[in-house]
Amino acid sequence: MDEALHRVIAKQAIYELSCQYSRGLDRLDRQALLQVFSRDAYCEYGFINGTPEEFVDFAMNALSGHIANQHMVGNHLIEFEGDQAFGEIYFNAYHKFEADGINQDMIIAGRYLDRYVIEDGQWKMAYRSERVDWSRSEPSKDPYFANAPKTLLGERLSDAVYQRDNRDWPA
Repeated sequence: MDEALHRVIAKQAIYELSCQYSRGLDRLDRQALLQVFSRDAYCEYGFINGTPEEFVDFAMNALSGHIANQHMVGNHLIEFEGDQAFGEIYFNAYHKFEADGINQDMIIAGRYLDRYVIEDGQWKMAYRSERVDWSRSEPSKDPYFANAPKTLLGERLSDAVYQRDNRDWPA
């Protein structure tokens, strides 16, 4: 295969790791999160450093008390060195939670610094570090849902994304 095409395919596979990672966090899907990591991966976040299992347990516990989360990935700069790759992936993480009886919105923006390896023929994260560039917190100002009670809301593991038979025009 042409080297340029090989790199494009590899970059797409690596990008999808970050998308799967985001879904795992937002849906509280432990298995989806664990699947992005290589067997000997290391996670370095400062507030939690260790194995993927340790990070995932921490994340599931931390996010399960939130009302909602949404992790968005942006710029993906992937550089290859031999049979591994290094990434800088920008993110915005939106968190809605209750504090002292008031719903709060918190946005954390930063970058993931990654190292990727091929394991069993698939790209995996061998190292992930989160570097925070800025954050903002404020009381929620979202009366939209109160005025639109039929809005289809996102859920955790029961989210519609896990169902394929519901994506058709009703008969």
